[in-house]
Amino acid sequence: MTTAPDAPQAEAHLLPGVQRGPETVRAFRLLLVNALVANVTTSYLWFALTFWAYLETRSVLATSIIGGSYMLLIAAFGMVFGAVVDRHLKKHVMIASGIVPLAMFGVAGALYLAFDTAQLVDWNGPVFWVFVAVILVGGVVESMRNIALSTTVTLLVPSPDRDKANGLVGTVQGLAFMVTSVFSGLSIGLLGMGWTLVISIALTAAALLHLVTVPVPERRPERDEGTRAPLMDVRGALAAVHTVPGLLALIVFTTFNNLVGGVFMALMDPYGLTLFSVEAWGIVLGVTSIGFMIGGGLVARFGLGPRPLRTLLLANVGVAVLAVVFTIREAWWIYAVGIFVFMCIIPVAEAAEQTILQRVIPFRVQGRVFGFAQSVEAAASPVSAFLIGPIAQFGLIPYMESGAGRERFGWLLGDGDARGIALVFVLAGLVMLVTVLVAFASRPYRQLGDAYAAAKDPLTATGPATAAEPA
Repeated sequence: MTTAPDAPQAEAHLLPGVQRGPETVRAFRLLLVNALVANVTTSYLWFALTFWAYLETRSVLATSIIGGSYMLLIAAFGMVFGAVVDRHLKKHVMIASGIVPLAMFGVAGALYLAFDTAQLVDWNGPVFWVFVAVILVGGVVESMRNIALSTTVTLLVPSPDRDKANGLVGTVQGLAFMVTSVFSGLSIGLLGMGWTLVISIALTAAALLHLVTVPVPERRPERDEGTRAPLMDVRGALAAVHTVPGLLALIVFTTFNNLVGGVFMALMDPYGLTLFSVEAWGIVLGVTSIGFMIGGGLVARFGLGPRPLRTLLLANVGVAVLAVVFTIREAWWIYAVGIFVFMCIIPVAEAAEQTILQRVIPFRVQGRVFGFAQSVEAAASPVSAFLIGPIAQFGLIPYMESGAGRERFGWLLGDGDARGIALVFVLAGLVMLVTVLVAFASRPYRQLGDAYAAAKDPLTATGPATAAEPA
């Protein structure tokens, strides 16, 4: 990543005398490493909790409630977290997103010591759900760090290099996924929940202590004039989104694609477990998640080009085509290669969306917009995941096991135990492909592309976009 500083007038929101360049980029990279440790720790404990809950209760319902609650809370609090990010120093927000998880994980550790195993694993009793809830709260609050991290890309990285910085963020997220995919199961299997909590508390404390030492030369955000905006500032976020033609359509498009992505959430594991043992499937996920790092690394090295919106839609074309073909036959290597390619593409799409928002939205309201997008987009995947499960289980899977289903689609999908799941992937991919092609031809696509090309640096913009910012 190059580090040529922006023009002197572009140093808004930094302390006097500080310019964007090598020192601010170094601060961003330190924040990124810190976020890696914090995200790995939270994901490690969250995956471990899910594994532990299922192994101890043997209840799919309990684990589905745990996973669904996490996604729904992420969606519910995204806008709250975004408003908090906008109104406070970004470093202070990150520190708070470390203190709360540390406290919650400590409470979970105390509960683990205070109650015997029989009470702790009784998912029909209150102790189990209190134990789950305190870990859940810690994990949800820690996600606020990611919104703050997205705004520090704008704050600390020179404008020409922000797409590459977003690629580094994708690389870090991929590394976190790979580590947690492999080590959470090993931790529960070899060490148990008690030592897993000890490791999580220690790493969370270490990340918090390191964060305190990272210098972030930011000015305190200006207070909103007039009536104080509510903590869940939906109006403010929508006002900021509406200042950019086509931006709301982008968020709606991403949300719709997340609905399709819910198919992956619901059926990727069941399909994988028809091809692999549970141990092998965990290893496959760990190995293929290297794709996250490769995709993010390519963005960090080469950027997204001058038209990141076009890159975003092309990435979605790739995902749609992949969904159609990677279960076309019941072969483990086709599925594994498909997952690897999918994980290579996702960081490109996410970096493109982040880069667009960082360019067209004024800095002082970016937290609210990032939080709004997170809330809307995060709500989509669990909704479709909850819907597609029954549709697949009671409709498409029995249909593909019938003579009529095999006669109609056997030429395309072949024979096997999971041809019904394969049909779901094919249909979801076709729906997504049609949607992307329509988006390419749409007026909002052209409007947002023009707005991105004409946008000034969001830190210094004084034109209509700034004038229209919410008070």
